[in-house]
Amino acid sequence: MMPGMQSVVLISGGLDSTVALHEAAQRGTVVLGLSFHYGSKHNDCELPCAAWQCQQLGVPHQVVRLDFINDLFRSDLLQSGGAIPAGHYEDVSMRRTVVPFRNGIMLAIAAGIAESRDAQALVIAAHGGDHAIYPDCRESFLGPMAEAIRAGTYAGIQVCRPFVQSRKQELVRIGQALGVDFRHTWSCYQGGSRHCGRCGTCVERHEAFLLAGVADPTEYAAEVGT
Repeated sequence: MMPGMQSVVLISGGLDSTVALHEAAQRGTVVLGLSFHYGSKHNDCELPCAAWQCQQLGVPHQVVRLDFINDLFRSDLLQSGGAIPAGHYEDVSMRRTVVPFRNGIMLAIAAGIAESRDAQALVIAAHGGDHAIYPDCRESFLGPMAEAIRAGTYAGIQVCRPFVQSRKQELVRIGQALGVDFRHTWSCYQGGSRHCGRCGTCVERHEAFLLAGVADPTEYAAEVGT
């Protein structure tokens, strides 16, 4: 994203999108932090974090409900799906948590909202660690999607994916440098009162802090990975 641009940032309330929000706010003006409630098991844990982060930066926050996803799509990430698998984030079993074409749907909606708010850019925090299991987080998808959004909007809206080649530990380091309060981010797919410490996203989160050399402030219900 070019310095000074106005952007809409897709923010779930997770670590990755929170870092993207803070970086975009440093580079230009974030006209909206955009979240989606699509019926995931952890939506109600994530979204308060997204709202808190936006409030800290003085960024307007909007939640769009996509109830049809929980009703019609098949994924264990959804309230309508099965149990969340334990293990590492990049394990084959985590493919059960893929919500089909989720980023495509969200980016299409975000493009319309961005143009309606006179923004020049959308920011999505897909990163290199997502590639193993999420096809709509890969550059082979995001590149063509970005071109379609640019061609399909009068403003030629850019889809910025600053972390698409980065690993999660790099995002932790960037977030620390930006002063992100990671206590107000949520990763656990279980959606309990605390991070479970057992699901793939908890394992990946804790591993990222360890590899970044940054203290993990997360309170886990169980020792991570057990």
